[in-house]
Amino acid sequence: MRVVLILFWLAAVLALLAPVLRRLTQRPLGARAALPDELVKDPVCNTYVVKSRALSRVDGGEVRYFCSAECARRAASG
Repeated sequence: MRVVLILFWLAAVLALLAPVLRRLTQRPLGARAALPDELVKDPVCNTYVVKSRALSRVDGGEVRYFCSAECARRAASG
């Protein structure tokens, strides 16, 4: 009998906490989901760099991404 009462109270507490927990885990209205960042390859040193942090240069209408200013300079010079 005690087990039944304990299970009843546990179910009641979970039923009361469920809306609160659901509200805490939801994103605010109007919030966007974070977009995953893309890795791009530096053509000079073949290092992969996060696109949002890479240096970009347009070469012949094509966008190229570099890990550093040094790699961008080396690509431009040769």
